[in-house]
Amino acid sequence: MDMMSGIAATATSLSAAQLQQNYSLAVTKKAMDTQEMQAQAMIEMMAQPMKGTYIDTYA
Repeated sequence: MDMMSGIAATATSLSAAQLQQNYSLAVTKKAMDTQEMQAQAMIEMMAQPMKGTYIDTYA
């Protein structure tokens, strides 16, 4: 292996590693966004009951 092909192989390997890292980061961000949306939907489903609707007759 001469010097030029070694440099080219190193550059290709570095580019592939960078692509893999960027892809992994994008997938992680997408998963976090999905979890955030699910948490927000769950919070909205737990709506507070209206105050004054129920009267405590035992108090």
